[in-house]
Amino acid sequence: MPPKFCPECGSPRDGLFAPITGKTFPNEIKRKPKRKLSAWNKFVKANSRKKEFRYANGKLKLKKMGIAFRRKRR
Repeated sequence: MPPKFCPECGSPRDGLFAPITGKTFPNEIKRKPKRKLSAWNKFVKANSRKKEFRYANGKLKLKKMGIAFRRKRR
């Protein structure tokens, strides 16, 4: 079992403290808010698994998706 206190700085070792700064990790990590997807990104995400938009090797048929996307927006 590891010691309860850091021998270098004397801070408690309970897994919540950073070894150098003494600050808690959850307060240090600040995530950026996610960007909203564009209409095209939403269309690709929704239709990328459909067989009509895939080649046999698994790649996407982006040209066909673009045509379908423009047709849908009319």
